[in-house]
Amino acid sequence: MTQPARNTGRTPLVELDDVSKHYGGVRALEGVSLEVHAGEITCVLGDNGAGKSTLIKIIAGLHRHDTGTFRIEGEDIRPASPREALDRGVATVYQDLAVVPLMPVWRNFFLGSEPRKGSGPFKRLDVGLMRRTTRAELLRMGIDLRDVDQPIGTLSGGERQCVAIARAVHFGAKVLVLDEPTAALGVKQSGVVLKYVAAARDAGLGVVLITHNPHHAYLVGNRFVLLKRGRTIGSHTREEITLDELTRQMAGGSELDDLRHELEGEGL
Repeated sequence: MTQPARNTGRTPLVELDDVSKHYGGVRALEGVSLEVHAGEITCVLGDNGAGKSTLIKIIAGLHRHDTGTFRIEGEDIRPASPREALDRGVATVYQDLAVVPLMPVWRNFFLGSEPRKGSGPFKRLDVGLMRRTTRAELLRMGIDLRDVDQPIGTLSGGERQCVAIARAVHFGAKVLVLDEPTAALGVKQSGVVLKYVAAARDAGLGVVLITHNPHHAYLVGNRFVLLKRGRTIGSHTREEITLDELTRQMAGGSELDDLRHELEGEGL
């Protein structure tokens, strides 16, 4: 499913260099760096409190970093809003998806960007175009929904994630940031979502996959950044690390070994 990380010398689509963020006396991120390249998936792993949410908010333009450098396609930026980040091609799909459950799939697909036809007092939503476009774009990503008129709330969690990914691709995203897309899903639905994450990568997007699951990350990832308490504890390409080592680092690495020795010493 995955492709090897490519060292082409190209400018990263997104690059964070020694980025820090503090909220008062709380250190949320400290000296974090990562790169996101076109046609690759950069996985950011960490437990709760590792700094993943703050990292997402900085890339998405929701919060500004305090120190360090944030570049999009080589340009230093400090986006003032998510709209500015989106205009630069960075689309973020949050865990709650921000959908309206009772609205049909096509309406959620175009939510906030609805095309209209007619003019003056006769201007109205172009429902036919939205239905046709939604169906075509989902099929292009390999998503064959039974009916785009059904309320999006009737879809499974995996299907809703896939609709959100297809929407970002359709509206011209160059970078797709996914916030724990498989966190609340079972094995089968997680596999469906990871399939479409890989499809976005193969379409040439740079993907940031936020997750706490090293097995899901290793299935599709090209680069891996591990966070703990706001700091980077590991940064690897796929060639540099095995799944076992990634899992060990994610589980605590040397701290886990120390705990094992301590427990064995107590005869547990």
